This record gives sequence, structure tokens and C-alpha cells, in this order.
Amino acid sequence: MPVIPTPASPPHVAVYPGSFDPITFGHLDVIRRGRRMFDRLVVAVGRNPGKGELFTSAERVAMARELVGEIVGAEPAGAPVRVESYEGLTVDFARSIRATVLLRGIRNLSDLQNEVQQALTNRQVAGLETAFIVAGPDFVYTSSSLIKQITAMARDLSALATMVPPSVIVALREKKRLSHPVLERLLAANSGGAEPRGDEA
Repeated sequence: MPVIPTPASPPHVAVYPGSFDPITFGHLDVIRRGRRMFDRLVVAVGRNPGKGELFTSAERVAMARELVGEIVGAEPAGAPVRVESYEGLTVDFARSIRATVLLRGIRNLSDLQNEVQQALTNRQVAGLETAFIVAGPDFVYTSSSLIKQITAMARDLSALATMVPPSVIVALREKKRLSHPVLERLLAANSGGAEPRGDEA
């Protein structure tokens, strides 16, 4: 009997959205592991109106592309990755590139509660599923917000070596040298002893 070819399944395209301000080892861990799960991965660098931006969109994209390029070069067997910036709703961007799933990193129960609520909304409103990757033990307490807090308050940024790549530390030192307004506001806000808060994985 002749073999009837079956139609090829559409590729599974995942979007990993975030502000990545700055990108951390935790983010890179999610990217590395996500490449093993999907056919293509898009790292979507967006804006969060509720947060002051330390790095511009172009700077964040450039940092992410450099570091993602290192991952792909070291592990060529994984799925291809591209880094893009976007504005507006994440679900609108995901639909515009025909993504099939949103990829999110989970560090703790607080993250899980917030992300599940958002995932249910995205599925109901946009028909997009969400896949969660649980952070590795080394990245449970790593967040972009904490890194900005440390950058603002510490004289020596060598403590960040376990949280972000060397190229990011160099960029953070430059922002600190220029007394970036975001760092100045954080320094003023924490001068009274406020505890730093984490936000994204």
C-alpha cells in the first residue's frame, strides 16, 4: 500500500517575555532549559510601566543577544533563539509571531501564585498556554530588582558575580558611575533601611 504522508505539525514557538533589566543568570537558565522543550524560542524584551528602567530597550536587547549567542554557540543542539523588543501586551506580541506558548520562570510560591493567575487570564483571553520552568536552586533569590538595589547601595559590585554575567556587571558599574536616576532613587528610598524586594525570575 502506498504510504500517505501526514501533514507536518506546526512548530512549537515559545515566547519568554520579561523586562530583563538587567538579564540575570536565572533568566539565562530558563532560556537554556527552554531550548530543550520547544522548536523555537523568542526572548521578548518588553517594558513594564510600573518600573523605572535602568537600561534602555536597545541596551537590554544587545546584552541579551550577546549572552544568548554564547549559549547557542556552546550548545548548538538546542532550539534556535532570537531576541526581540516589543511594546504593548505580551499576548498581542505572541500572537503576532504565531507563538504557541508563553514560557515563565518560577522561583517560589509567591511567583507561582501570581503566574498561575496570569496564565489563566492569558488562556481565557488569548488562547495561549503557559509553560513554567522552576528555577534552579542557585537562582531562587535572584531578581533584577535585587540586582538594582545592590548596585545602588554597594560600593563593590563583585557580590553580583553569582547573579549576573561579567558583561552585565561592567554595564552596571557604568550606570552607577553616571549616577543613573533609577539607582539614585533606590539609594534614597533605602537610606531608611527598607528591605529590597524581588520581582521577576
